[in-house]
Formats: sequence, structure tokens, C-alpha cells
Amino acid sequence: MNPFTEQPLMNWPRLSPADVQARIERASSAQRQWSTMSMEQRSEVLQRVASVLRDRTTLFAQRITEEMGKPIVQAEAEIMKCASTCDYFTVRSPTMLRDSVVETEYSSSRITYEAMGVVFGIMPWNFPWWQVIRFAAPALMAGNALLVKHAPTTFGCAADIEAVFLEAGAPEGLVSSLVIDVDAVESVIAHRLVRAVTFTGSTAAGASVASLAGRYVKKSVLELGGSDPYIVLDDADIEQAAKTCVTGRLINTGQSCIAAKRFLVHRSIASAFTDAFIAEMTTRPMGDPMDRTTALGPLARRDLRDMVNEQRRRAVAAGGRLMWQCDAVPDVGFFATPAVLADVHPGNPAFDEEIFGPVAAISTFGNEDEAIRLANTSVYGLGAAVFTSDSERADRIARQLEVGTVHVNDVVRSDPRFPFGGVKDSGYGRELGREGALEFVSTKTIIHA
Repeated sequence: MNPFTEQPLMNWPRLSPADVQARIERASSAQRQWSTMSMEQRSEVLQRVASVLRDRTTLFAQRITEEMGKPIVQAEAEIMKCASTCDYFTVRSPTMLRDSVVETEYSSSRITYEAMGVVFGIMPWNFPWWQVIRFAAPALMAGNALLVKHAPTTFGCAADIEAVFLEAGAPEGLVSSLVIDVDAVESVIAHRLVRAVTFTGSTAAGASVASLAGRYVKKSVLELGGSDPYIVLDDADIEQAAKTCVTGRLINTGQSCIAAKRFLVHRSIASAFTDAFIAEMTTRPMGDPMDRTTALGPLARRDLRDMVNEQRRRAVAAGGRLMWQCDAVPDVGFFATPAVLADVHPGNPAFDEEIFGPVAAISTFGNEDEAIRLANTSVYGLGAAVFTSDSERADRIARQLEVGTVHVNDVVRSDPRFPFGGVKDSGYGRELGREGALEFVSTKTIIHA
């Protein structure tokens, strides 16, 4: 269903068990062919993928917007980021994956990195292209094949992804979409030809996938939920920090695991920061996601909209102070009400839970130790940001935060040059960077006496 118009989109028939079996076997056959190709030949395919993405950015972005409601400008940026990530790994993978020579008493000692085989990706709807490409690009360059079970909301995007790789010259079946429901996932993970699984989504669903991967002895990587704290210290540039924090909160209308969720602000500047934050929130227009001036679109589904609105109500009932909420929310479309809450403490739903929508929770602290304690008072540990004019102070705090990524005076974002992932209930393993490139390889030691 189109989340803006509330009109139905294409209905995607589910694959039969026999069809799934055939796709797995086809992926395995394609992988064997792909793994014998040189790194240069694989690079050529990914370069053509990047070229197709740049040529048809608007087309693919429109599908994203139609299926899950992302503002069109952000959808276009997602496609372009996918193209640049393909470029990055075509250049860097040969170095990342080359043999490592170890100096020993043997005549020759080296470590090689070889393809695992077929990797099964279970992907969410919020970044329907990016979530796939960020694991696909390095995994493909390593010689693997990919099976992608996308969210039902974005099966159309999954079909586009499969078609692009075929057009770019990848062997048929190397990247395949599995149009299946959750109850068919176990049979794919259990299949003897599937060697690894990567999952992006909720912590509860990730725990289920990890359990299945363990049962069938399959490598797994989990990128799960987040409740990123943004710490605003007393020496921060208040106006700039507020603007950046709002951007961090409203990425993809708040539907991002690494979106800013909790704002921890020094008491001495809390009032000024809150005023600046609210003022900035009012500048982000909500409406038709196909309109290039729109900053906030609808949420992807009706139930997600209802959940965010209910979390906001529970947060206020638990003592959060409603400082501002948008009073011009469209009647049609799955629009959640943007809001800013203050006096949010541990135990409040806005502090403890991940709110996947445009609701900001502001808490205060008196010193660095309290800020760090509050930041780490979460089951999640994906990302965090620190705002200060003192880089040494920022680094000191960053090293004490229980997260996978810390940005200073900036929005937390993924970048193909750096490993991305979390700790605690935000998952394990890494995507992107050299660490991500090595997740789906088999490490082999070769020693000559």
C-alpha cells in the first residue's frame, strides 16, 4: 500500500517451496561461476551496476517513495550512495581481500580469504536499496552469491535490485529476490547450500534469526535496533547542535536505526537548546513525499504510525513534558505526529524504547560522568554523537560510550570506508569497511614447510 495515498500497490505472489529450492540451487550454480572470475571481472560488473543506478536514479527513487514513503530527495540520495559504495568496493576489495603473508620459520606462510558461498540477506523496508547494497557490494566482490528476502512493503525494490544486477552482466541467479513470508525463512537458513545469513531489523527478530543460524551452524551478522544518544555539552555551539540534532532525529522521518533518539543536554544550556531545537523542527515541512520540498513523509505502514503515536502518548503519561507537537498533520497518509518531549528519564518509554518516528526526547545532565551514564543506560549500542568545542573532551567521552560508532559535532551515518555495526542488543558483526569485507569470507591458512 502506498503510505501517502493509502492506495494499494502491486500484489507480489509468494514463491512456492519448489520455487525457493530452485532459486537456491541457481544461486549456488551462479556462485561457483562467479568465484572463478577474476577480481577485475567482478569489479566490471559492480561498476556497471553503479552506472545503471546513476542513469536511473529517479526511477528507482520513485519506487522507494511509492512503497515506503521516503521523501523523494532522500530516496535519490539513497540510490546515489549505493552507486558510490559499489565504486568504493570495486577499487578497495582487491587490497582488502589479498593474501596476508606471515613471516615465520616456514618457507612460506600466508592467509587467504575465499568466498563462503551463498549468503542469505533478510532486509527491512526503511532503506530498501542501501541495506542490500551495503552488504552485497563487499560480499559479491569476495565471490559470494546473494539471496535477498526483503520486507513485503518493498518487494518492488527487491525486484529492481535483482534486475539491475542481471542487466549489469552478473550470472543469472547471483543476486536473487525471494518473495517469501517469515514462516519460510527457517527452510532457507537450514538449506545445505546456504552458508551464512545477514539480518537487519528489530532485536527480537534478530534473536530469532541468530537462534536459527546457531541451530544450523551458519555464520550470521546482525544489525539491529538503536536508541542513539546525542550528548550536547555546555561548550557546544547551541544553534548548530540543535540543527544537526534535528537532522539526526528526522532522517527518513525518524525511521532509521541510527537516527538520533535521545538528546542528553547539559542543564546550563537545556532551555536555550530546547528552544532552538523546536524552532528547527518547525522548519521541516511535512507532506507529499514526491514533493521535492518535503522533509517529513508518512511512515511506511499504518501500524507503524499507530505505534509511534501510542509511544508518544505513553511517554507523556509517564512524566515526559510535551514541549511541542505539530498541529498540521495530514489526515490522509500514515503520518505520525512530530513532537518534542522534555524531562524524559530512564523508565520513560521515550528513553527506554526505540521510537521509529519523528518524536524527540530531551534529558538533562550535570556533568560528563552523568552524561556517559545516561548514554549507556540502554540495551542498545549502535551509534552516538557528542557536541562540544573541545576535541580532546569529545574523544575522552567517545571512548567511554558503549556503541559501535561515535560522531563528533555531526550526524551519525554509515560510510563505506568505515565498519558499521553495534554492541549489546544492537547486534554483532560489521558491515562496510575492511571489517565488513571480511565478514563473509572463509579464512584459510596455507603453510609450506
